[in-house]
Amino acid sequence: MFPWNSLFSFQKNPNQKDFLKNMQQSDVQSFIEKVFTQVLPENMQGMTNQKDGSFQKENKKSDHPLHAEVFETHSYVFIRIPVKDEAWLKQMKLYHTSNQSIVEGIPEATDRHVITLPALVKKKGAAAQYKDGTLEIRLPKSFNSQYSEIDVSEF
Repeated sequence: MFPWNSLFSFQKNPNQKDFLKNMQQSDVQSFIEKVFTQVLPENMQGMTNQKDGSFQKENKKSDHPLHAEVFETHSYVFIRIPVKDEAWLKQMKLYHTSNQSIVEGIPEATDRHVITLPALVKKKGAAAQYKDGTLEIRLPKSFNSQYSEIDVSEF
């Protein structure tokens, strides 16, 4: 499953044992990070180690004009949008498809912003809540991935 023998081939080269004994703490940390980037899948490489030993996925702040923050949990996709003016709440319209969220009417009445979601979401069950200058949109994830096999035939 993992290529441990190729990464830790101490038996093949005895100089590597001495190399590890003489490493400084910063060298060990960079060596471990290098090993993890080679072994872990790409979608897990944004994880950061917390002081209590748990891991937390880094949130992606977009370069989006709304400065929306999008992240997902096991059951939901969350979008957090900083609201500069509470009047925006009355003039904005929120929509979503299975993989996008659409925000219309802010900051100008003719503006339309499309936010791509990190996972598929359900049609029903979305909720939005405003608190402390932030609009939080909660979309339940869809676990029903409908896909069909396509038969490949020769011509």
